[in-house]
Amino acid sequence: MKRRYPVIDIKRTGQNIKHIMQMRGMTVKDIQAFLELSTPQSIYHWFDGRNLPTLDNLYALSELFCLPIDTLIKGNREFKYGQTEDAIYCRIIIYYEKVMQLRGSYTTGTMT
Repeated sequence: MKRRYPVIDIKRTGQNIKHIMQMRGMTVKDIQAFLELSTPQSIYHWFDGRNLPTLDNLYALSELFCLPIDTLIKGNREFKYGQTEDAIYCRIIIYYEKVMQLRGSYTTGTMT
């Protein structure tokens, strides 16, 4: 029986980063500026699944998104103990941020 080891899904990882970025209301230009990239092409390559961010960029993105690197990366690894709580915690943070955004738009009289 051949042992199956974890493999990163490049396409899903790029789509996950894009989704997180959009949920946080960030643009490609925001990510480019934060990572001090000269052009945005590498970010679009991540989204398309052509390549992965470098480890340094993943580390920086985890800081920017306030998420562990493991949450950014998607692959074939099975969930293990503790990951379910992390996923729930991440969802709670995202929902809280959205509620706060909506609350701010109601108090300023603008709806987005």
